[in-house]
Amino acid sequence: MVHFVGAGSGAVDLITVRGARLLADADVVIWAGSLVNPELLTYCKAFCEIHDSSLLTLEQVLEIIKRAEAAGKTTVRLHTGDGSIYGAVREQFDALEKLGIEYDVCPGVSSFCGAAASLKAEYTLPGVSQTVIISRAAGKTPVPEKESIPSLASHGATMVLFLSASLTEKLQGELIEGGYSQNTPAAVVYKATWADERILRCTVGTLHDTVKGSGIKKTALIIVGGCMGDEYMRSLLYDPGFSTEFRSGN
Repeated sequence: MVHFVGAGSGAVDLITVRGARLLADADVVIWAGSLVNPELLTYCKAFCEIHDSSLLTLEQVLEIIKRAEAAGKTTVRLHTGDGSIYGAVREQFDALEKLGIEYDVCPGVSSFCGAAASLKAEYTLPGVSQTVIISRAAGKTPVPEKESIPSLASHGATMVLFLSASLTEKLQGELIEGGYSQNTPAAVVYKATWADERILRCTVGTLHDTVKGSGIKKTALIIVGGCMGDEYMRSLLYDPGFSTEFRSGN
């Protein structure tokens, strides 16, 4: 059996209870060593076989899993945050299904949730934005043209951008091209919820200069949108004049 486990956003205690239990029970752990907090390996039992997937290809990962299966061992594939976002998990699922190897998935706390907690931000503020766009700038790996930054920015929604901290000069221009004003609030959260987390607050117009002077080039999220501003509407859900199925408004 293979368990795909989301490691959480960084802090060792932000893995789920289920994820921690699966990690503690595993005979073999294949973890994303370039991204996952190594302190999470303290959940593993003493004689667990541990492999760092940052040094491996997909084919090598599958060979480790096949050997574990042949020996009747349980494997945990430990991914950063939640594997559903930039986790490269689908190709592993498909390969395991072809091999007839059973697997399941344990979700994790994504770094975009960790970043919101660190910023004390609500991404979906009434009257500001009811949509969160999770994407990334095009770099060495392209993105579909219909998902270009200017196209997505045209919605004016909250944007959370992964894998883009080294591309801020181009990103800043494309955000403005898409419709964000230079004064739109922005933030860069480096290693959200880790012990060495850093938060840089800026605007779209100062994004590149802020990041350029910080030394941050990776392992950071860029958040853009009015959700980090001071103006928004009160939620109707808790307005005394608003009726719901549970209470009558005044």
